[in-house]
Amino acid sequence: MAAPWADSSAAVLLARVDQFSSAKIVVVGDVMLDHYLLGHVTRISPEAPWPVVDVHDDDYRLGGAANVANNICALDAAGVLCGLIGDDDAGARLRDLLIRRRVSPNGLVVDAARPTTVKMRIIGRQQQMMRVDRETRHPLPPGPVQRQLLNAVERALDGAQCLVLSDYAKGLFTEGLLKDLIQLAKRHQVKIVADPKVANFDAMKGATVVTPNHLEAMQIATGRVQATHDMKSVGRHLLERIDSDAVLITLGEQGMALFERDGGYHDISTVAQQVFDVTGAGDTVAAVLALGLASGASMREAAMLANAAAGVVVGKIGTATLDRQELRAAVRRLFEEG
Repeated sequence: MAAPWADSSAAVLLARVDQFSSAKIVVVGDVMLDHYLLGHVTRISPEAPWPVVDVHDDDYRLGGAANVANNICALDAAGVLCGLIGDDDAGARLRDLLIRRRVSPNGLVVDAARPTTVKMRIIGRQQQMMRVDRETRHPLPPGPVQRQLLNAVERALDGAQCLVLSDYAKGLFTEGLLKDLIQLAKRHQVKIVADPKVANFDAMKGATVVTPNHLEAMQIATGRVQATHDMKSVGRHLLERIDSDAVLITLGEQGMALFERDGGYHDISTVAQQVFDVTGAGDTVAAVLALGLASGASMREAAMLANAAAGVVVGKIGTATLDRQELRAAVRRLFEEG
């Protein structure tokens, strides 16, 4: 098979990147605060056979849907984040981080019935050693909070080109809310990039493109996770089932597989890279895919840009973003090494 960029050029993709600054993307999803405890490991605890981490720093970052929006703004586009936070210190810290990263927090709704989701990761020797989650995953019921969120999304969609649905299975997305969100997007004539968890895949019917990873795709298509499976048959099954323009399956180190409604299939390979941490790579894919589509790129061009961007962030520790200079360099490497 010919390389996916064989009938494209670096100049075409770089021109799309230059157009990112005129894009506006609305992100709706499970908002998280990532807390990193960074330290050194030099000894084993005498109380149990576990390493002792001597903490020398702690760091707070935007996670989940907030990381998607952060990636969008780091690439000089306008990003509006819509989601739920708790009436707590973590929610206040998250809002402050958004403002400092130039992400609009105007779509955030405070839900006093649930805490802000916090994921604390303990890092030693540049490796994650443990994760501690503080969250609630009960479904968001119909009522005032849901209506506030829908109103915030409708306001944010004014002037936007794309809506991203970022699902981390924390209870925000119910079948009813997803139906309302997709109808809102269609009414505003914006494209929809959906990054679904398995349970909500079918409820995202009507999205422009869905972006499951390969394990999620296999589970959705076959009901189980298998060591090997014909990914082409999986992708075509998902495309028919979800009735979208495209399905983009992320394959980790093997790149991506793009299936389009017109029957097109593209195997998008990664360039050589050193992988340090895949945390948040899916957020970067959703963000850059949306930016590409908002900037007039074809589905394949947008997927190529998303793949190049993911190759940059997996070389960084923790949830991370990249800037346009890094993305432009990654695009050039794609053609040089292809």
